[in-house]
Amino acid sequence: MAPASLEAAGETSSSGVLVLGRVSDDPAQHYDQLKPLLDYVVPRMADVGIREGRILMARDPQQMASYMRRGRVDWVTETAGTAMLLNQRVGARPLLLTERDGVSRYRSVFFARRDRGLSSLDDLRGHRIAFQRPSSTSAYYVPAGELLDRGMHLEILLSPDDQPAAGSVGYLFARSELNIATWVHKGLVDAGVMSNVDWDNPARVPSTFRRDFVLIGQTPDYPRAVEVVRGDLDPRIAARLREVLLEASNDPAGREALLAFFGTTRFLPLDPASERALAGIGRGVARIKADVE
Repeated sequence: MAPASLEAAGETSSSGVLVLGRVSDDPAQHYDQLKPLLDYVVPRMADVGIREGRILMARDPQQMASYMRRGRVDWVTETAGTAMLLNQRVGARPLLLTERDGVSRYRSVFFARRDRGLSSLDDLRGHRIAFQRPSSTSAYYVPAGELLDRGMHLEILLSPDDQPAAGSVGYLFARSELNIATWVHKGLVDAGVMSNVDWDNPARVPSTFRRDFVLIGQTPDYPRAVEVVRGDLDPRIAARLREVLLEASNDPAGREALLAFFGTTRFLPLDPASERALAGIGRGVARIKADVE
């Protein structure tokens, strides 16, 4: 087996090859999660000329955008923030919503220690917040966009010992949800943010921490994950891919492949509320890239 990051050798759907992409920091593990669904999809797309499936990993959204621009990746599974970043950079089109573990929509929740005296998002001015990583939708793009919408200025800090300017919100990346909870609990930062799904997971927020925390704000719901295709993908191929994915949860042969695909339980059509939420996330992503980064 070729390494996952090298699996696509330049062929695309125009030559009968459907290439599935993923931004990944663990290509070997993600290959095993992507391959079963790709193997399920490809035989069901023979009527539109697809005869083979391949996987191509990217180290970051910038590399994935380059792959899509050059036609090397046809279909990408991503969180909403990265999906909208790809939409803005290379015209990637949202195809379907992805429901994982029975959850198709979630929200970002902000929290602090009870003894910090913070009770609302407006109290964050002059304080420090922990995000997860620069590519996170629930723990960076959406909450950062929410703070910007409230007229707050965000500035990255050099370390937890660094302090933001008066009236600004200083932020750091903690790399994982558990680290976010730990940093808040230890007082390294004043507040943290993550999805409500992670907030409710004791492996992310231990009960010994949680009893010392208070929620200080939350965002509206938005799609948990999105399947996107490159903008110039043959419409017949895109339509057939959409049809196959929508039907997979009703097919016993597709359910196991779905579960391997990051715990996917089904794919859902884009509804008007989700389209509005994605558009809002897209505006936030553009503003973060322009004003914060």
